[in-house]
Amino acid sequence: MKLVSFLKNGRACAGLIAGDQVYDIYMLNSGMPDSMTELLANWDENYPALLQLSDEIERSAKWKNRGMALNEVGLIAPVPHPPSLRDGYAFRQHVETARRNRGLDMVPVFDAFPVFYFGNPHTVFGPGPVFCMPDHFKKLDFELEAAVVICRKGKNISVEKADSYIAGLMILNDFSARTLQMEEMLLNLGPAKGKDFASTTGPWLVTTEELKNKEVPCGKNHTGKSWNLKMTASVNGQPVSSGNLADMEWTFAELIARASYGAELFPGDIIGSGTVGTGCFLELNGTGKLNNPEYTEQWLLPGDQIELSIESLGTLRNTMVKESTDYSILQLKKA
Repeated sequence: MKLVSFLKNGRACAGLIAGDQVYDIYMLNSGMPDSMTELLANWDENYPALLQLSDEIERSAKWKNRGMALNEVGLIAPVPHPPSLRDGYAFRQHVETARRNRGLDMVPVFDAFPVFYFGNPHTVFGPGPVFCMPDHFKKLDFELEAAVVICRKGKNISVEKADSYIAGLMILNDFSARTLQMEEMLLNLGPAKGKDFASTTGPWLVTTEELKNKEVPCGKNHTGKSWNLKMTASVNGQPVSSGNLADMEWTFAELIARASYGAELFPGDIIGSGTVGTGCFLELNGTGKLNNPEYTEQWLLPGDQIELSIESLGTLRNTMVKESTDYSILQLKKA
């Protein structure tokens, strides 16, 4: 199944996609919750009902005129108000290359345990415009990632059971203001202002049963599901990045087990994969300059359209918009 959230009279409602139509779940079955938050809160009961509803839409002609054209629906983030946002660091190629470009050796602790940082759950957006402050455009970057959404509450979840806590997968763009990020992380704390302004997800949440034929074995000495899904990014129609979700060194199951140690996870929590190899300008620019000192760096500019695509998960499109203000926190720095 592909599940979405969309605006209806200013309210976030849950929908189900079939073909090029979006079906309002509550309008089809008033016994079902009408928001993604409520669907996830009681997933074990709602999921079988959603599967049945999806099957009925596919088989029965009576539902044919009950949908809305996908291109006419105002899609928002699939989980509009997540309880939390964590982002992992699971792709070896990205970590290794980014460190090499800075003249650093690969950090051995990468192989010891998976790590993540907390993002801002209040700035999770969907397809469409992304509003950024002027300081954000000082080396504004995208990050090509996937994310899972948690579907049941759990604490100290074993890695062997962790995949059963995943409702589905979606695309994640973890925007990064690199000038702000690099300055604040000199103090070994963060990231904070370089990351907290925007993350986008979508265009929909794809439940795990739909990805069954894409499952592949995870890496040696690791545990959990892995998916062979091609990942690409383009800016203004020009390809800039490509990778594969199967290249994750640490699995989502391992990230979930780590995140839930001594801490409760809740339905709707989002956990990102981290950036795929070549999946951001920071890495691409570093490699370019390493190979050619005359290399011209590329960053996101006002008006740019960034498109992230992951096989079977769709395409997430965002346009970068500069806020009409000259307010700058970089100018407030003490001498």
